Amino acid sequence: MEPIRLIVGLGNPGREYERTRHNAGYRWVDTIAHARGARWAKESKFSGWVARVTQGGQDFWLLKPATYMNESGRSVGAFLRFHRIEAAGMLVVHDELDLSPGTVKLKFGGGTGGHNGLRDIDEVLGTRDFWRLRIGIGHPGHKDAVADFVLHEARREEQEAIDPAFDRSLELLPRIASGRLNDATTWLHTLPKSETDDPAKAGAAPKKAEP
Repeated sequence: MEPIRLIVGLGNPGREYERTRHNAGYRWVDTIAHARGARWAKESKFSGWVARVTQGGQDFWLLKPATYMNESGRSVGAFLRFHRIEAAGMLVVHDELDLSPGTVKLKFGGGTGGHNGLRDIDEVLGTRDFWRLRIGIGHPGHKDAVADFVLHEARREEQEAIDPAFDRSLELLPRIASGRLNDATTWLHTLPKSETDDPAKAGAAPKKAEP
């Protein structure tokens, strides 16, 4: 299995988007960088911000595309080509409409679920064979409401469900560094005992129409 060398956090640049549901990926890599004292540097050739962290003797690149969400592939593609990293060696962290708030899932490959950032990465790379960390934000109930929904902050009760799962998912990095991604997936998907009786955190939200 290809080791993870790049972790991409998807989001939109600009202060007005910082706390929106769509910027879950930005917040994930920001938290990792802050915890390890890494500094972000704007790299024009990658159209994004880059940082580097070390875990378990392994180096990871962190990338936040400075393009808007629907052009994320331009930044990701440039970075992978320059550093000669295969798509399978990348983890993309993003918000997920089809998972309830408080649910976080790790998977390899699959569809884009209508996510504009994933769709653009797929189109630029010509493959969907990369790892994704999907941070559940829930669904507004109708596809026409999605654009407005993702560009607003989560409600307080949603954020209270998201925060514990988000914090736990940060513990994936040491597990990813070991190279055992399937074991990391099993660990993440096994809820702590205190949460196993909470149906709101027990799994995915009902499937909705793609935006």
